[in-house]
Amino acid sequence: MSDPLKILETYWGFSSFRPKQKEIVDSILSKNDTVALLPTGGGKSIAFQVPGLFFDGVCVVISPLIALIEDQVTNLQNKGIKATHIPSGSSVDDIVRIFDNIKYGNYKFLYLSPERLQSKLIQDRISDLKIALIVIDEAHCISEWGHDFRPSYTKLNILRKLVPNSKIVALTATATKKVLEDIIQILELEKPTILKESFHKKNLHYHIINTNDKLSKLSQVFKKNKAPSIVYVNSRKKTKELSNYLNYSGFNSSFYHGGLSVSEKKNAYENWMSEKTPIMVATNAFGMGIDKANVKTVIHYNLPSSIENYVQEAGRAGRNKEDAFAIFLTNLSDIETSKEIFKRSQPSINEIKEVHKKLYQYFQIAIGEYSEEKYRLNILEFCNSYKFISLKVFSILQILNNYGIIELNQASQKSSSIQFLVNNRQLLNYKESHNARRKFLDTLLRMYAGLFENEVKINEFSIAKNVGITSDNVIESLEKLALDGILKYHKSTSDSEIVFLVPREDDKTINRNSKLITSFLKHKEEKLETLINYVLNDKVCRNIQLLNYFGEFVDKPCGNCDVCRKNNKPAPTISSSIMEVLKTKKSLNALELCELLPYPENDILIHLRELIAEEIIEITNTNTYFLK
Repeated sequence: MSDPLKILETYWGFSSFRPKQKEIVDSILSKNDTVALLPTGGGKSIAFQVPGLFFDGVCVVISPLIALIEDQVTNLQNKGIKATHIPSGSSVDDIVRIFDNIKYGNYKFLYLSPERLQSKLIQDRISDLKIALIVIDEAHCISEWGHDFRPSYTKLNILRKLVPNSKIVALTATATKKVLEDIIQILELEKPTILKESFHKKNLHYHIINTNDKLSKLSQVFKKNKAPSIVYVNSRKKTKELSNYLNYSGFNSSFYHGGLSVSEKKNAYENWMSEKTPIMVATNAFGMGIDKANVKTVIHYNLPSSIENYVQEAGRAGRNKEDAFAIFLTNLSDIETSKEIFKRSQPSINEIKEVHKKLYQYFQIAIGEYSEEKYRLNILEFCNSYKFISLKVFSILQILNNYGIIELNQASQKSSSIQFLVNNRQLLNYKESHNARRKFLDTLLRMYAGLFENEVKINEFSIAKNVGITSDNVIESLEKLALDGILKYHKSTSDSEIVFLVPREDDKTINRNSKLITSFLKHKEEKLETLINYVLNDKVCRNIQLLNYFGEFVDKPCGNCDVCRKNNKPAPTISSSIMEVLKTKKSLNALELCELLPYPENDILIHLRELIAEEIIEITNTNTYFLK
């Protein structure tokens, strides 16, 4: 197809590019090296995928996350576009077959992780292809000043040698001036066209809310706002807990994290997209490919790790250009807790060496041996085996993954399942001779259909509630029934997959990377400090602070963030608003007033005290306020 607009319309259904997309497409089609900085939701993928289809040959896309790669490949395949990637743990034969398919099957897109590109076999095979375009997605990973530094990204200049005539496109949503300089230098870009869209979103209003009662504040927000929203939290456990709280409080919500099964993720996502459950409570795993225009509010319930992450996540609100809100719930205790958790999760070089060595021992890999196997790793069991702190091990595994020492695919939760191995008559005989287990077996048959025909997913906690025992007792009973040959029981697992990318050399492997790792950990700490300073700075407009961080120096306040509203709002307005509400409602408590008034909770409480002191209002024994 020879017309980029025709390609856009045929595969994506759009009749025109967005202004910045068009500039990127034009630059690529003019065969310029190109660096594009588009904020979240700017349409980066289309900007390189359309030229990839326009050119004759294969477009190689380097992307940092397996999940992101799989998501992009699936999206292209669903449009009828030939795209592929090299799955984790692929053998030499698998890789040869994939490249033959690309070469002879008219494939247009090959997605690779930066670690995969370091393989000599893959480098040789890329050299043998007709490469039309090279795309480096999430290019900020190339710089140790970036928020997701990946050392393997610094070796991507090998592409210049493999495909010297191909042009390179580097894309990212967030990059400071220093990161931008590193991208250009490390990728050896030749007189690149730099296209940068402002991070300023006029319709997105940033609010930091200091509150010791986050749950009540969350309820207040959602009583006023019924539109689609996202609540970001910092743990998988909290996604479910907070979603349950919101549902119990009368709001409709789903939860999402990286440990859910594919079907659970799909169900949560579709319920949110259709607005059956307009609130999504999620970890930062919820973000890839999220493009819902009418998200009104993004709430950060916990501190993210950096300003870059915060801006990316907040930027999922207001893509329809209507007023939207990025709300950050915090308090001093929360900040101190985040600092403490960060310190406890930051490993030393010696701790990294120890965990790295024990990983090889755990899977019985000898010194000097190189294993191509894919291993199942239950991280908590591994930690228990060696008395490691799980928080640190999670950090260390991520570091080992980022530095190309291992390839780690995060855990996906698999539900427990059972299936009877005996027929109905044999089960009746068993119950006759094992009367103590009769009630338990009858409960299973009552709760789950098809147990004789199929393997059925179960929930031990639900069974425990129905039988009136603990979930540990349920597991014990199922294991005994399995030993007696009555049923087969597959207990719930949450294993990760791990592939060792280098031979076992213990300390030598870490020593080669120790300076880089130390520098990376220091930058990570600095990024958290910068974010905390942003949260605590209630003197400078939020928008000015964020834009200045990304090198856009402005001095005109936005007029809509919490700082601007505090500075612009005359004090009597809050008092008069309180009096106006009490005229109508007669008597209200502080929580009810906070729900009705569009001011920060602390400001309302201060003005209530002032109005009592001035004897304009009074407070009852039940803590409700009324006009005198």
